[in-house]
Amino acid sequence: MPLESSGPAGPCELAVVGAGPAGLAAAVTAAALGLRVTLLDAGERPGGQFYRHPAPGLRAARPEALHHQWQAFARLERGLRAHMASGRIRQLPAHHVWTVLPEEAPQTGEPGGTPCRRLHAVAGHGGDESAVTVRARTVLIATGAYERQLPFPGWTLPGVVGAGGAQAMLKSGLVLPGKRIVVAGSGPLLLAVAGSLAAAGAAVPAVVEAAAYPAYARHLPALVRNPAKLAEGAVHGGVLFRHGVRLLTRHAVTEAHGSDRVEAVTVTRLDRDWLPVSGSARRIPCDALAVGHGLVPQLELATGLGCATRRSADGTAVLDLDDEQRTSVPGVWSAGETGGIGGAELALAEGELAALSVARALHGTPRPRRAAVLRARRDRLRAFAEVMAAVHRPGPGWTAWLDDTTQVCRCEEVPAGLIREAAGQLGAHDARTVKLLTRAGMGWCQGRMCGPAVACLAGEEPAPDRRPLSCPVPLNQLAGLPGPDAHPGEPVPPNEADRA
Repeated sequence: MPLESSGPAGPCELAVVGAGPAGLAAAVTAAALGLRVTLLDAGERPGGQFYRHPAPGLRAARPEALHHQWQAFARLERGLRAHMASGRIRQLPAHHVWTVLPEEAPQTGEPGGTPCRRLHAVAGHGGDESAVTVRARTVLIATGAYERQLPFPGWTLPGVVGAGGAQAMLKSGLVLPGKRIVVAGSGPLLLAVAGSLAAAGAAVPAVVEAAAYPAYARHLPALVRNPAKLAEGAVHGGVLFRHGVRLLTRHAVTEAHGSDRVEAVTVTRLDRDWLPVSGSARRIPCDALAVGHGLVPQLELATGLGCATRRSADGTAVLDLDDEQRTSVPGVWSAGETGGIGGAELALAEGELAALSVARALHGTPRPRRAAVLRARRDRLRAFAEVMAAVHRPGPGWTAWLDDTTQVCRCEEVPAGLIREAAGQLGAHDARTVKLLTRAGMGWCQGRMCGPAVACLAGEEPAPDRRPLSCPVPLNQLAGLPGPDAHPGEPVPPNEADRA
């Protein structure tokens, strides 16, 4: 059963958006320090993508077998339950926060007279959504990331799924996307995905990695400081060896073949710029392809608040955070993948560190020794994360994989040739102009899937997402936004929305 609480809906001291490793660590730590916390998450159960659970109806006997670092999650879940029982944490599962707005002035009688922020959320699924508003003195954004996809001919065939999507299918549904699965793309996630699929009974003929692992040797200081990461990589390698999985580095899937479903993929050797090497193509039969080229931080809420961003080593936009996980906007902190892709261990450290910082900001508590330990751990793991980003950064030559008929924007069915025409002949020098000329990025996903590819074809680095709504919102909820006198945490009455 999902955890849920139904305590009083008054202003909280900290609202945490996202119940993955970073959000859970922040919520549990803040509650232990005496703060009143509201934890909102789009999922039905805590854990995020990393600690995704099998559906309850599947009655999985050992869900922990699908995860590593399960003990860390079990400890956090116990803390979450204990703080919910004591009333310190109010959890709101299946709540999509779509915007965060500041209040004009502090409400009378609130501690310290600190202005609150209103978090507007869509609650529920399948047309039964209701509007919920949460007021909080401080906000911590731990919204995680989504997969980066680089298109290639045939990537829209049934059976082609995201690498993280394949892992999610296994963790939540206990199903495989196929029987013979090629895992391809770039990034450390590929090794974990391939190992999980092979251990679950799939035949994995190859892991096709576009980067070259020897490139890590150029960053010895970060490697020496993180021996556990090297050990983790060795464990993944051992799993692949036991299951007979071949690792092809400096290779990419440049085409998928099939009619009703993917039946084979073309794998091609790449040069240093990710350009296909002539004459190196080979076919590998398969009935599924799990492909992904890293992760992209989910920043819509943060950029909507005006939080500053920076470029990580792989070219993606990430939040610019200070030494205590504060964003550039007062009263807003962030932890986890929003500050750069780094994995669960880094997210746990950042979540706990952010909670300590929030408690000190609200109550003036002295900085504990624990904060220094967490900062050192954060800095060490963040350095390794930047190395990973640099090693697996997509090379500019990947666009040579695309012929002019390859769909880049799947929602609007915009091919690469149309985008090239807009950029080359019609004078579009940025993704926004390409979007206006071709409709690329105007579909249901709002450019989350095709945005990085469109930006590359337009000759620029992907810009941070800036949008007023971070998820689809029913019009009646927009019309019925509560005014300053509305009782926070309660659904907007339907008749009020209708009258608006």
